[in-house]
Amino acid sequence: MPSTASTSVPSSSAVQPAMPASLVLLMAVGAGLAAASIYYCQPMLAILAVQFGATPAAIGLVPTLTQLGFALGILLLAPLGDRFDRRIIILGKAAVLCLALLLAAASPSLGVLLATSLVIGLTATMAQDIVPAAATLAPVAHRGKTVGTVMTGLLLGILLSRVVSGFVAEHFGWRTMFIAAAAGIALLGVALWRGLPRFAPTTQLPYGALLASVGALVLRHSALRRAALAQGLLSVAFSGFWSTLAVMLHAAPFHLGASTAGAFGLAGAAGALIAPLAGRAADRRGPEVVTRIGASLVAASFIVMALVPDQLWVIAVGAVVFDLGIQASMIAHQSIVYSIEPAARSRLNAVFMTSMFIGMASGAWLGSLVLGRFGWSGVCGMAALAAGLALLIRCLPTSQRLSIQPLS
Repeated sequence: MPSTASTSVPSSSAVQPAMPASLVLLMAVGAGLAAASIYYCQPMLAILAVQFGATPAAIGLVPTLTQLGFALGILLLAPLGDRFDRRIIILGKAAVLCLALLLAAASPSLGVLLATSLVIGLTATMAQDIVPAAATLAPVAHRGKTVGTVMTGLLLGILLSRVVSGFVAEHFGWRTMFIAAAAGIALLGVALWRGLPRFAPTTQLPYGALLASVGALVLRHSALRRAALAQGLLSVAFSGFWSTLAVMLHAAPFHLGASTAGAFGLAGAAGALIAPLAGRAADRRGPEVVTRIGASLVAASFIVMALVPDQLWVIAVGAVVFDLGIQASMIAHQSIVYSIEPAARSRLNAVFMTSMFIGMASGAWLGSLVLGRFGWSGVCGMAALAAGLALLIRCLPTSQRLSIQPLS
C-alpha cells in the first residue's frame, strides 16, 4: 500500500472524493484489532482464576478494569482528535498498547495483570480514533455505509477475539495469547503509519477548555444524551453476557473449556454482518426506527434466554440475535451523533463511547455479582431489563427532534 502520510485531510471540504477500498479495509482491520485487545481476556477468565487462585469476583475485575480504562481513555483522550492530528494520536496509542499487552503476558500476579488491563483499555481507544477518522474521510452520501463498514471490522474484532483467545489459551497458554496480540498491534502500527493520511485539527482550544466543551455538548444536545444513555444500557446487557459466559460454561452442568466459550463469538459475529446494512438504513430512512428495532431484538433475546437457561442452542441463537440488535442500534446511534456538530465529531464520539463503555464496565461487574447470587437466569434477566430501559428511552417522546446537519 503506498504511503499517504504526506497528505493532509482538511477539517471540511465542499466535495470529498470516495475513499479507496484499501483504506476502508485498513481502518476496519485497525479498529477490529484495537478493540479486540480489551476482549481477549474474557474467555480466559476461568484459566486466569486457576492461575492466580482468584475468586470469581476478583477475576471479574480484569474485564471490569479493561472496560473502565477504555471509558476513561475515550473521555480523557478521544477529544484530542479534534485538537491534534488524529494520525499521530492513533500511532502513539498503538505503540503503548503493544507494550501493555507484552507486560500483561509477563504478569507475575493478578495485581500486575489488573494494572496492565487498565492501560490496555486506555490505549485500545485508538479504535475510537479510527471511527471518527473514517467519518471525516468519507463522502457525505456514503458516510453511514463507510462508518458501518469500519464498525463491522471493530465488532468482528470484539467477537472473534473471543474465538481466538479461547482456542489459543486452552492449547498454548494465556501468556501466548497476549504475546500474539502485541505482535498483531505492532504490525498494524506499521500499516497505519504507511496508510493513514494526516488530519487537520478542527479546533485550537487548550486541553482544559476542550474537555469543558465536552460537557457543554452534553448539555446542549438532547439527541446526544438519549443516544449515549440508550446505548450505555444496551452495553450493560452485552457485557453482562460476555463477561460471565466463560465462567458459566466452565461450571455445572456444562463443564466446558475456554475454547468452547470463545467459539460462541462465532455466533455473535454473525450479527456483526448487519452493521453495513444498518448504516445504509440509517442513511436512507433515518436512524430512529433502527435504534428501536435493535433494542427490541436485544430485550427479546435475553427474555428467552432467561426462560430457557440450560440449552446451549438457545444461548447460541440468542447471541446471534442480541449482537445483531446491539450492533444495528449502535450504528444508528452513531449516525445520529456524528450528524450533530461535524467540527466536534471526536468530542461527540467521546461522550457516546464513554457512556457505552461505562455500561460495559458496569455490565461486567454486575454480571459477576448476579451470576454468583442468582445464576445464569439472573444474568439474562438483568440484561433484559437494561435493554428494556434502552427501548423505553428510544420510544419516549421528545420535544427536540434531531435536525440532521450536512456533514463536512
